[in-house]
Amino acid sequence: MIDGRTPVIVGVGQASERVDDPGYAALSAAELGAAAARAALADTGAGGAVTAALDVVAGVRQFETSSPLGFAPLGRSSNYPRAVAQRVGAEPARAVLEVTGGQAPQHLVTEFAGAIARGEADTVLLVGSEAISTARHLAGTEPKPDFTEEVPGDLDDRGFGIAGLVTRHMVDHGLLEPVLHYALIENARRARLGLSRADYADGMGALFAPFTEVAARNPHAAAPVARSADELVTPTEANRPIADPYPRYLVARDQVNQGAAVILTSVDRARELGIPEDRWVYLHGHSDLREQGLLERADIGRAPAAAAAVTHALEVAGIGLDDIDTLDLYSCFPIAVATICDAFDLAPDDPRGLTVTGGLPFFGGSGNNYSMHAIAEIVTRLRRAPGTVGLVGANGGMMSKYSVGIYSTTPSPWREDRSAALQAELDAVPAVEIAYQADGYATIESYTVQYGKGGRREAIVVGRLDSDGRRFLARGIDGDGELVDLLREADEPIGQRVFVASFGEGNRVTVSQDAMRELRPTRPAGLRAEYEHVLVHRDGHLLEVTINRPEARNALHPAANAELEEIFDAYFADPELWVAILTGSGTKSFCAGNDLMYTASGQTMFFPKTGFGGLTSRRLTKPVIAAVNGYAMGGGLELALASHIVVADETARFALSEVRVGLVAAMGGLVRLPRAVPKQVANEMVLTGRQLDATQALQFGLVSRVVPAGTALEGARAVAAEILAASPTSVRLSLQLMSEAEAIPDPVDAATAPTTALDTLIASQDTYEGLIAFAEKRPPVWRNR
Repeated sequence: MIDGRTPVIVGVGQASERVDDPGYAALSAAELGAAAARAALADTGAGGAVTAALDVVAGVRQFETSSPLGFAPLGRSSNYPRAVAQRVGAEPARAVLEVTGGQAPQHLVTEFAGAIARGEADTVLLVGSEAISTARHLAGTEPKPDFTEEVPGDLDDRGFGIAGLVTRHMVDHGLLEPVLHYALIENARRARLGLSRADYADGMGALFAPFTEVAARNPHAAAPVARSADELVTPTEANRPIADPYPRYLVARDQVNQGAAVILTSVDRARELGIPEDRWVYLHGHSDLREQGLLERADIGRAPAAAAAVTHALEVAGIGLDDIDTLDLYSCFPIAVATICDAFDLAPDDPRGLTVTGGLPFFGGSGNNYSMHAIAEIVTRLRRAPGTVGLVGANGGMMSKYSVGIYSTTPSPWREDRSAALQAELDAVPAVEIAYQADGYATIESYTVQYGKGGRREAIVVGRLDSDGRRFLARGIDGDGELVDLLREADEPIGQRVFVASFGEGNRVTVSQDAMRELRPTRPAGLRAEYEHVLVHRDGHLLEVTINRPEARNALHPAANAELEEIFDAYFADPELWVAILTGSGTKSFCAGNDLMYTASGQTMFFPKTGFGGLTSRRLTKPVIAAVNGYAMGGGLELALASHIVVADETARFALSEVRVGLVAAMGGLVRLPRAVPKQVANEMVLTGRQLDATQALQFGLVSRVVPAGTALEGARAVAAEILAASPTSVRLSLQLMSEAEAIPDPVDAATAPTTALDTLIASQDTYEGLIAFAEKRPPVWRNR
């Protein structure tokens, strides 16, 4: 006798429209979701009763709400799950918006099936939809539809859930779009199999050609056209290259208008609601696992967690893959299917087929909700052939998350899985060490070339450094046709030797060191006559540097940062410059930090290797004085903290204000501020963005002196004059000794630690000049030697 709390799927539904269909209604995502939900309710055979029984509605995120960069050109609902529930007349007690990823539909089925089995939920509607095709079709029209709606009610919004899928390091190197991640994985697999480009392309075509035939028979398919294997992989005007090795026909199609829904309840509740047993489908097995980060995996061309998820789901169901009658493997790109085929020796022409929908490039990549359609199709097939078994494999992220469900009409008790224990084993696998700043000769491990407008081609390379075997990620340099030719035309680029170098904007790769020198020549240290964003004044041994962006409150963008790095490179390299002063133009602001308007404009933001303003990530071997006039906010305070001495005028204000705009003070502020002021003061400044005025800054030791308003530069010059009166060698060596001592907690150990500074001192001409001048009762003449 089956337990009454056993979860069952009792209804599935799909909805779709194409912009060229007769009767095209330009439905919003919420309306498409509602249409699918109505179909699922009708599919139960007890629609009205089921609607009233719904106590949970869980929604799959649309692409436009899947990341911080999401954009809804026609507007969107504030509460998607309740917007759908409202349209079908349901009033669930709970509404959930799931995290991003193609694993979401299957994960939600597993999660809420378990909740029903434990008595934590009663009747659940799972729904997702996309109206991307309509948004693109109508965004430029007038009047255009407005899908904006404010829907009241509680919402358990679980957030994007994308942490770790795309890192800042990846973004810095242009590795943002999914097609690039999958291309890197695909090319690594090809090399591992030892296949030529042509043979591998033939294999991708052979894999996906049967998918197109399924899509051609599916009334909900976005591209219902059967294509041959050769047609899929041959570049044409319509099938243009996207990123090696993918032409357009092999890439998930996101221009869809599709929705799908699934209804779950318990056996007892299904009977109470009068749902016929021939609608019931049981979840026999399930698993949810996550891969290591792409760059951390031992083999970029494999997905061990995906294979483990399938294996474990089969174990939970107590069957083998041979017992599966119908499958749908997530198919955003060929590699997502191929990695499962590799693990289980599945042939592309397996008589069971590898898709029930037609796959994401042909049926449509309906955002994160594709696998809800797969589940709906599987359920429909299983009902037509009672006792058969179906498997859904749902992939999320960049081959990052994999959820599996095994279904049948045959009654089966709910079984818990061991996904958490298996995940712990996967997480314990040592991660590959990454060289975030990579320099030297290296070997290509994988690659892709992205094709853009106007014939633009951008290379991305993953490789291993020859020196220590660490893995790196790098981009090609604009205009480097030699590298692009190597990646596109060599018989096998993987294994080829290249040269990589690190810069402020990230790692860059060329075919050789000579090519790097030609494309990115080393800038000789020296001061230019003028700069666009900075004023420079040299007065003997003193260098005055003024940030000259008053229209932006002296905030810094990449060009200003680059100029400051160049200037301070020259300062530290010039033996005749002994002291530097940094200040801001005007009277209102020393530096307002990062130029947020520049960042908000969507332009690429990066910092020099030497840090913000060319200072915060550099060891300052000669004195730098900050002359703070007005606001030193965010990065501005970080510049002051990096300086040796801070002179502030009475108008100065200091704050790490990053938390107020959703950022953190990552350019040294979070490290230096707690060392500069009492811990409790630092905590309050960091966590609240609290400002200190000049008097408070002096009280807490953040500045060394306060001078009248408008005289910060004069005050700094006075301090500089005192430093210039001392031996430049002694000043420089004193800075070295203090820097060395900072790393040694015990004062006695620090004072007695070996150092080269004293060796340099006793051999210095300035040391002897100082002693002789003292004995002769005359001012010393310093030579910095």
